Amino acid sequence: MRRFQWLAIGICIVLNMIDGFDVLVMAFTSASVSAEWGLGGAQVGLLLSSGLFGMAAGSLFIAPWADRFGRRPLILVCLLLSAAGMLLSALSQSPLQLALLRGLTGLGVGGILASSNVIAAEYASRRWRGLAVSLQSTGYALGATFGGMLAVWLIGHWGWRSVFLAGGLATLAVIPLVLLWLPESLDFLIERRPRGALARVNALCRRLGLEPLQELPPAVPRTAAEMGVRGLFAPKVRHTTFLIWATFFLVMFGFYFIMSWTPKLLVAAGLSAQEGITGGVLLSVGGIFGAALLGGLSARFSLAGVLGAFMLVTAALLVAFVFGATSLATALGLGFFIGLFANGCVAGLYALSPTVYDASLRATGVGWGIGIGRFGAILSPTVAGVLLDAGWQPLHLYGLFAVVFVAAVLVLLGLRRSQAPAVLATTSA
Repeated sequence: MRRFQWLAIGICIVLNMIDGFDVLVMAFTSASVSAEWGLGGAQVGLLLSSGLFGMAAGSLFIAPWADRFGRRPLILVCLLLSAAGMLLSALSQSPLQLALLRGLTGLGVGGILASSNVIAAEYASRRWRGLAVSLQSTGYALGATFGGMLAVWLIGHWGWRSVFLAGGLATLAVIPLVLLWLPESLDFLIERRPRGALARVNALCRRLGLEPLQELPPAVPRTAAEMGVRGLFAPKVRHTTFLIWATFFLVMFGFYFIMSWTPKLLVAAGLSAQEGITGGVLLSVGGIFGAALLGGLSARFSLAGVLGAFMLVTAALLVAFVFGATSLATALGLGFFIGLFANGCVAGLYALSPTVYDASLRATGVGWGIGIGRFGAILSPTVAGVLLDAGWQPLHLYGLFAVVFVAAVLVLLGLRRSQAPAVLATTSA
């Protein structure tokens, strides 16, 4: 791993930090927005969900264009979309306007997340790929953590609109970094062969310490059915595609229940409101360490094996939470470790998904996996609310969602037995 490769991964971490702030800005400002416009719970829920719907659409319908036009150009376009959504949100005059602009911001974030994840995977060596993509995913938690602290200060001084303004300006500030230091995907240049591809490949080879090429490798002929979204259903990858989708859906379904409901359910279990918020914060803090831990372990062991272990530990911790959350010390300790392992599961999926598709389908496959996962993220808080209304005890929900993570392990085992690349079943060293 050369400094050039770590710089590319560092830019991807910064992109994910911006995404973390842009996505959760509505959660930071919802109380102030609700107070100014006199919103009800349903309207606040629409504002919170609109960004997630936009992210799902961005992952499904914008990210695949990276396989046609390049990862770097798509990231630049999506940064402009996201910045426009944030800056215009600061000027919004109604809940409907703000909801639509949150959707626009989410479109950009969805495209950025899939493309930056692919670049981080492609520029890391095989041994360090899991660590690189896991570190990239910690950017989301860092952006959410520091963004929340900044939002509190900005709202206290200039009101909720200043938070959107700051996020939009920060997003614009990243564009020069991408233009100067984020390289195009080497795999994309070899696969798609845009104008000047050989010269661009050799320029990257020099920075990577590789010998320049006299000519590009022979092109791999592909039919229309093997490219784009249709390519995900080609016979050789169809089974893998469905298993990746199922794994993303289950992990996101469980993860967003944990992140969305834990503060409120801790209060329902007898803790104070401040103690509930503290438990929620510890989930995010644990997540920063969890992604790094998974990445470090995947440098020595099979990435799929480490990911499966994280899923099982998450399930066990959720069962323990059912019995221990009524004690403050136990709840906070378990909250930290649940955040560590649950966030590690998401980071592991982000690291694993680029390895199961070749360069012609990589951004499309990752984007659709993340997009399907977003539907699980959108659905899980609603399912939890319906179960609570049906009379479920708050902490018993954690036992149910433990089963979700066990189911994800079973799907992952099926993925390892499918026709995915050998990297799934072997060490990444």
